[in-house]
Amino acid sequence: MSDLLRAPAEIKYAEELDWLESVDDGPKPFSWRLSPKMVRLFILGSERSDGLDREIAQKWFGDRSLVERAVVTLASDRGLLLIGDPGTGKSWLAELLSAAICRSSTLVVQGTAGTTEDHIKYSWNVSMVIAKGQSRESMIPSPIMTAMETGAIGRFEELTRSTSDVQDALISILSEKYVSVPELDSDSIVFAKPGFSVIATANSRDRGVNDLSSALKRRFNFVRIPVVTNRKSEAEIVRFRTEELLRRHRIELDVPPTLLDVLLQSFADLRASAAAAGSDDEKLESALSSAEQIGVLEDAILHSNFFGERELTARTLASSLVGSLARREPEDLAILNKYLHGVVEPRSKDKGGAWPEFLEGGRDAIATLS
Repeated sequence: MSDLLRAPAEIKYAEELDWLESVDDGPKPFSWRLSPKMVRLFILGSERSDGLDREIAQKWFGDRSLVERAVVTLASDRGLLLIGDPGTGKSWLAELLSAAICRSSTLVVQGTAGTTEDHIKYSWNVSMVIAKGQSRESMIPSPIMTAMETGAIGRFEELTRSTSDVQDALISILSEKYVSVPELDSDSIVFAKPGFSVIATANSRDRGVNDLSSALKRRFNFVRIPVVTNRKSEAEIVRFRTEELLRRHRIELDVPPTLLDVLLQSFADLRASAAAAGSDDEKLESALSSAEQIGVLEDAILHSNFFGERELTARTLASSLVGSLARREPEDLAILNKYLHGVVEPRSKDKGGAWPEFLEGGRDAIATLS
């Protein structure tokens, strides 16, 4: 695992999954490796009332009922569609669900304008076809077809970014649970085995890119993942991801609680400003999600480690925030400058602490980018 830049969940948490499987005596749908209760416990973490001999850490931070609905959907014959704003943890939840249920989260199709029907069904090894003709051996199954053949979970990222013909091909897979291969004379149908399902994700901001048809919507149960606005939950998410980052980079650097509070408060302020804005020009292009908070903090930590004094400062945090969120010029810079002068400056005078240095760092970063 140390040789992997980013290990999938089933490898990263292999020892934990093995242990949960060894003590799991609950009923399991199809060929699931864990029972629904253990899947939920793996994702949300254990509690004292669970009576386990070891603690299971929480890996996804969100409403318990959302996870339960997702698990119940996958135990039926319907697909699961996780929909929400960018950075709300949809893909991470899909990966954890797949890892817990079938120990395979890498059967993934990435939806783009260039995704074709072949990407969700099959293609051909041209050299083998020329040498021996079309056969099952010369066929290259898609990740979705592989999931069908093995009774696993197939994942489809950014479903609404794929074109309508690709979405139509997915309808037949979800409805009929088989794929026809007309090029073959025999063995021309690939049937799905029990346990097969599809977890798709879609960004709510992509509405209108390639809207889902009514027929495809009927094949999915929708689970909407909201933006985390609870301060405590958001702090847990950022802290959890930051600790992972520090371990991965083998960095020994403390994140002072005061600076974490500054980051959380800044994003809360900017979200409130976006909510009150009268037009899109008055909003940052950023979704201001928890994932973007983590990105800001990651940038600040790496900068401090490699170019600073191995100590995270409010100045570096402010510089990272401006650099990460200023995607349009001059619109985003003007919004951030207004925020610094209208909110951070008065706060730095009233509260002091890390805010004066944060204000100074933000102004310097805007001046550099202007």
